[in-house]
Amino acid sequence: MGLYPEIEPYDHGMLDVGDGNHVYWETCGNPHGKPAVVLHGGPGSRASPGHRRYFDPAAYRIVLLDQRGAGRSLPRASAPDTDMSVNTTAHLMADLERLRAHLGIERWLVWGVSWGSVLGLRYAQTHPGVVTELVLTGVATGSNAEVDLLTRGLGKIFPEAHERFLAELPPDTRDGNLAAACNRLLESPDQAVRERAARAWTDWETATIPAPPGSVARYQDPDFRMGFARTVTHYWGNDHFLGDGNDEGVVLRDAHLLKGIPGTLVQGSLDFGNLLGIVWRLHHAWPDSDLVIVDEAGHDAGAVGDEALLAATDKYARGGTAE
Repeated sequence: MGLYPEIEPYDHGMLDVGDGNHVYWETCGNPHGKPAVVLHGGPGSRASPGHRRYFDPAAYRIVLLDQRGAGRSLPRASAPDTDMSVNTTAHLMADLERLRAHLGIERWLVWGVSWGSVLGLRYAQTHPGVVTELVLTGVATGSNAEVDLLTRGLGKIFPEAHERFLAELPPDTRDGNLAAACNRLLESPDQAVRERAARAWTDWETATIPAPPGSVARYQDPDFRMGFARTVTHYWGNDHFLGDGNDEGVVLRDAHLLKGIPGTLVQGSLDFGNLLGIVWRLHHAWPDSDLVIVDEAGHDAGAVGDEALLAATDKYARGGTAE
């Protein structure tokens, strides 16, 4: 079973969401089908045409968007004068509500990958009446413990790459929040400082995939590299703008608020997020969820993960019944 065939949007636009921001959106599939919204990763990545292929185009009205500052949305986070203070989790959830109202959608399935799973979970917890189901992969919850693992803990597994990353940060910041330290460099008025910091961040992320530094194609684009690094460190350095700063995190703490919302979690067994048991704990705190662990897969759960994601969207298109 492969992904559904490639399709093109039947409508798209730029939605004015306030604060000088305009969010790119598009709709694909069946205009009268079951609504579903796709939340991309990052924060600071962008919607991909491949995301459309996880849904039966005859059954779903598929909505994709580029979150504030990312992809085709304006202004871009890569521009040094873009105001990042109006790019927070609360702003992104408000944008989803504006888009839902703009498209005349009452309720929709939420599909999220990586950071998109954090955003989707918190959106469902705070707007339960508008979320029919959740389908999440590369699952994270945005806790400080996860950020510390990905920025510092993995240094024990990738010591050489981590040493290179730390060398780009001021010595007096290396014992604190490393994402926040890098973000301060990315907010520097000096373009050269910003560019070195963006490269340092994406080289570290690349090393933990793992792959040779600089080998991830999208990071070769300096505009993407800058916008992505600036956005992800902005969120990771500020508790994902989720709340009280406890290591546990508010998403896992409030998992009980997901009661009554069916969900599917698809996770690679070798995804570093599993080192903390976050996904297992989320699943057990959310009785309405199904957990699919894909053996020998990482943050991208691969072809087997794709099959699980397709099975989930097909099931929910039929009202949650199995074939």
